[in-house]
Formats: sequence, C-alpha cells, structure tokens
Amino acid sequence: MPEETVRIALIVLVGFAVLVMVIFLAVIAAYFKLWLRAFVTRARIGPFALLWMSLRKVNPTAIVDAKIMAVQAGLRDITTNRLEAHYLAGGNIKNVVRALIVTHRARIELDWNTAAAIDLAGRNVLEAVQTSVDPKVIDCPDPKSFGRTTLDGVAKNGIQLKARARVTVRTNLAQLVGGATEDTIVARVGEGIVSAIGSCNTHNEVLANPMLIAKTVLAKGLDSQTAYAIVSIDIADIDVGDNIGARLQADQAEADMRIARAKAEERRARAVAAEQEMKALTVENQAKVVLAEAEIPLAMADAYRSGCLRAGASKNGSA
Repeated sequence: MPEETVRIALIVLVGFAVLVMVIFLAVIAAYFKLWLRAFVTRARIGPFALLWMSLRKVNPTAIVDAKIMAVQAGLRDITTNRLEAHYLAGGNIKNVVRALIVTHRARIELDWNTAAAIDLAGRNVLEAVQTSVDPKVIDCPDPKSFGRTTLDGVAKNGIQLKARARVTVRTNLAQLVGGATEDTIVARVGEGIVSAIGSCNTHNEVLANPMLIAKTVLAKGLDSQTAYAIVSIDIADIDVGDNIGARLQADQAEADMRIARAKAEERRARAVAAEQEMKALTVENQAKVVLAEAEIPLAMADAYRSGCLRAGASKNGSA
C-alpha cells in the first residue's frame, strides 16, 4: 500500500508538472514574439504578465509598443501598471507616450499624470504638445466661425477702419484642462483691436503705425484663463471704410429736420383749428345779433298795445 500511494502521488506530481509545462509552453508560444521584443528592448514585460493583460481585457501589443517607445526614449518613470491603468480608463496610451517623448526632447515640463489627465479630458495631448513646441497661427476674425472677414472699428474722428490680424499662439499645458479654446482667443483679440482703434484720435494714427494697436492689445493679457499663450499679434491688413461720423451726423440732421417739420406741422394744425374755432364763434355771435334784432319789432308791438309808446310820444309833442 505505501508503494502504491507513492506511485500514485508521483504520477499526479508528474501529471501536474506536465500540465504546468504545457501551459507554460502555450503561453510562450502565444506571446513569444511580444515577449522577445520586450526582452530585446529592455521593456521588462514577462510572458505571464502578457497573459494577465489578456485576462484583464488589455491589449498586450499596445502596452508593449508603448513601453518600448518609452524605454527607448529614456522615460524610465512610465511603468507597465500606469500604461494598463490608462488603457483601462479609455485613454490613448500611444498619444500620451509620444507626447511625453516630445516634451522630454524639447525640455518642456510635463509629467505622466498631467498628460494622462489631458488625454482623458478629451483633448489631443499630442497635438497640444506639438503646438507648444511649434506655435500655430490663428486668423482673427475666423470667417468659418464668425462669418466675417474683417474687424470694423471707428476712430474718434468718425472714420471706419477694417482690419485683419493673425495671432500666433502656443499651448499652455498647465491650463489645457479647463482653459478656454481658440474661439475665446479670437473674440478677445477682436474686441481688443476694435477698442484700440476707437481710442485713437484719428484714423491716420492707425494707418501710420498699425503695430501700435498690436502692442496695445498684447499688453492686455488676453490669454488669461485660456489653453493658449499668445506669442504675437500681427496686423495682416487694414483698410479705410466709411465715414461713420459724417453719416451719423447726416442721419441726426435728417432726424432733427423731420422733428422740426413735425413740430411745425403741429403748430400749423393748431393755428388752423384756432382759426376755425374763431370763425365758428363769429358765426355764433352773428346769429345772436340776428335773434336780438328780431326781438325789436316784437317789443315795439308790445309797447303799442300797452300804450307806453303813445304816452311817451304825447309828452314829447307837448314839450
């Protein structure tokens, strides 16, 4: 009996060893190429780690590729666990790693946590880093967004100026999450240019020195609380428009003339009404006179009948 027990235990042990060997060979066969790539590039990802990734619904190929890029670029603080966590959170690990490589080469401060937060916030972190390294130019105003091609401002002498500007910006990585977008930059710059034109005494000042407007606008700190930092503001084109002051004065004079005409017409209407009232009053008084004259014969007839008219007549005759 003891010999049979030992034999059975030995058989079970050998079977278990064979099973483990088969599983190990299967894992090696399935992930051999990925493991070999990681081993050769010093990414330090074992075959069973690749198996656990598959069990956790993580793409091992994406993790290995990202880890290889990070190791080859000298980014030692990017661990496999960080890559897996960001992948499971729905992030784009390839973009994040490439963005960190760019900032590392360009000597721009950006850590893994910030880059991952930017990516998970829905921003393209790689494009943001590229814009930070290579600034881009924004048209102000943007015809596609605002439907206008020029910024219209009026100087103090009433002359309208039509300007177009080009704003050079780079990404402010520290304020990329929660910062305002390009539309805010364009709106603020447009408002600043219109205000700067309106503060000039004459349009000739602007035409003589367009950069005066750009400097004035740039000094206002228009990139506050935005995802971009303004590098420069350049006036691309400026044209003379209408004489808004003269047109407004003409419109005001026309309005004053219409008001005066209305008041004169009102006075004329009152005079005509008063005249008609006086005519009616005259006709009324004439009617009263006619009525009074009609009463005279009646009064004389009454006097004859009463004898008053005879007595007065005899007295006048004796006298």
